[in-house]
Amino acid sequence: MVTLEKAVIARLKTHGANFEILVDCDKAIAFKGGKGDIKDVLATPQVFSDSKKGMLASETQMQQIFKTSNPEEVAKIIIKKGEIQLTAEYKTKLREQKKKQIIDYIHRNGVDPRTHAPHPPARIEAALEEAKIHIDEYAPVDRQVNDILKKLHTILPIRFEIKEIAVKIPAEYAGRAFSVLSGFGRMTRQEWLSDGSLAAVIEMPGGLEEDFHNKLNSLTHGNAETKLLKTK
Repeated sequence: MVTLEKAVIARLKTHGANFEILVDCDKAIAFKGGKGDIKDVLATPQVFSDSKKGMLASETQMQQIFKTSNPEEVAKIIIKKGEIQLTAEYKTKLREQKKKQIIDYIHRNGVDPRTHAPHPPARIEAALEEAKIHIDEYAPVDRQVNDILKKLHTILPIRFEIKEIAVKIPAEYAGRAFSVLSGFGRMTRQEWLSDGSLAAVIEMPGGLEEDFHNKLNSLTHGNAETKLLKTK
């Protein structure tokens, strides 16, 4: 159980009333996602109308609104439907997670337009730091990337590409290679040839091409045939 000094407020405003509980930030968020025990979440079992003033919520009001006056049951509803105050540490953790997602997204989809090779994740991260890019821990990755690429343009030229690659896999590797091909992109064509080999055309994000060739060569011991058909 978290101490009161380290607890944060989870709050639900409903039916013109305010209900607050004191919780462990990480455990409350986990509980909101369906994990954990409410007893481990709460710093204190009371439900407040104003936790800072120590004012307890009315049991009669809780019964009317939540159909129960049991503090733990009310606390579950507050966490599930209300807002949880985030600690600075948790916000930092969210921001770091989102930054990693953005770096991975750019690495997978983007290439250096001069070489058509992907930028290493470390180089992308360094460019984000140099450009002093602000990462919004709440906004989806795809809503942030376009603005980020504009700000990175002078530091790290990046272009998003889709590559269409034809492959031919010898029969002895074709079965295992099929799932590998599917994992890298969309197969627009596939054909099992009379000798048991697999011929296919796959569309993939440009940044994955190098990883694709490495994976395929490792699987087939260098016996796969590939050809870049077009880049778009």
